[in-house]
Amino acid sequence: MKTILECHNLNKNFGKKKILKDVSFKIEEGDILAFIGPNGSGKTTTIKLILGLQNITKGEVVINGFDITKNYVEAIKSVGSIVENPDFYMYLSGYQNLKLIASFYGNIPDTRIKEVVKLVNLEKSINEPVSKYSLGMRQRLGIARSLLHEPNLLILDEPTNGLDPEGIKDLRNILKSLAKKGMGILISSHNLAELESFCNKVCVIKEGKIVEDSNVLSFKSDEDKYLFKVSNLEDLDFKNIHKESSDTFTFKGSKEDVAKLIRKLVRLNHDIYEVKKCELTLEEAFLKKTGGK
Repeated sequence: MKTILECHNLNKNFGKKKILKDVSFKIEEGDILAFIGPNGSGKTTTIKLILGLQNITKGEVVINGFDITKNYVEAIKSVGSIVENPDFYMYLSGYQNLKLIASFYGNIPDTRIKEVVKLVNLEKSINEPVSKYSLGMRQRLGIARSLLHEPNLLILDEPTNGLDPEGIKDLRNILKSLAKKGMGILISSHNLAELESFCNKVCVIKEGKIVEDSNVLSFKSDEDKYLFKVSNLEDLDFKNIHKESSDTFTFKGSKEDVAKLIRKLVRLNHDIYEVKKCELTLEEAFLKKTGGK
């Protein structure tokens, strides 16, 4: 699988203050990476280094094989992004804004503009002045703008700002569709419940350091905790068992302990309907990993 983005030991200093400390991670084709962390942890700074909007103190960013510092034009030409709130010429229509951006690339036809407008569901209002757009509509226009040149890396900083539930659902479907076509996506957001529904990887940054970089399922796994569903809980007086309902309980132990418990339940003539490893929500796993409140 092709690696689209690689960050190697990124460091960023402002004077004597160290903002980023050896930040490393990568994005491959089809990945949707949730880039999360507490406020002030270095998320936006990392994104700005990836996009070449700030100078790298130490380390490197490689996009599609090109170093962002040594070969900026080649590295950035296949990148689309929204950093913080997208800005537009408010007195121009949505279409005129997209047409203006398309002219910078020089080879984007009107058919492509129509494609991205349809993709973000702005067909009814694309000819209205952006000043009449809601925040959510401007956010969708920003996504359309970032996709005009058909990038293979999309970087979004808080893209759900101002979106209503339907808009968030549309965005989720758009990103999943783009990832299926091979695009790599980095998305930074505080809406962890929403990220959980479509991201396959997670990277957690805290105080400028990466504290977790893994797939979402592994990140959410609650180590050594299992849920059992059985016929009844009578005569169950085992250690490490916590009753959850009339027919379910949780058990803490190793895989070997689980196997022993299953054999014991069978000997006691308990029907076992389900055994599965417990899973945290993305938010719970995040708070556990960062020590947040």
